[in-house]
Amino acid sequence: MAHDVAALTVELTDMAAADQRSSIRANSDEPAEQLAWRRLSARHGDRLGEIMDEYGWPTAEMVGEEAARAAWLIAQHADRQLDVQRRALLLMEQAVSAGLADPRELAFLRDRTLVNEGRRQIYGTQIAGVKDGAPVPWPCAEPERMDELRAEVGIEPFDEYVAKFAVA
Repeated sequence: MAHDVAALTVELTDMAAADQRSSIRANSDEPAEQLAWRRLSARHGDRLGEIMDEYGWPTAEMVGEEAARAAWLIAQHADRQLDVQRRALLLMEQAVSAGLADPRELAFLRDRTLVNEGRRQIYGTQIAGVKDGAPVPWPCAEPERMDELRAEVGIEPFDEYVAKFAVA
């Protein structure tokens, strides 16, 4: 089992590195680039599904912080695999409840999954686009409580968050 976990740690971090290298392709004007991104994220989503079958949620305690964050990133980007996202969300919720996963990452995954389901997000972490140079979030369930809810899980206020994305 220890060898398996060591191999899993390496595999997850390698998958996240490949994800980060290719994520620029997601919004490319080139259909071939978009297709390459979709294929990579689908392959990674499929593999994360297998990992969850075998190990449950790969927590930092199990695989280390970097690989646990990698698992979250892979789930986050499994946009065309709602079954994978929903399952990751459920397992991650259990891990957060047990103090074994990051509530901030869970909040991002919850919002991403809600948006992919066509529902309103909670924390305003998912950006729909840019209007007049300012990032605009996908609709939120309680926009007036968004910053309060963000603070509860360790996410900076919305205005600070979007300032990182603002077009100069």
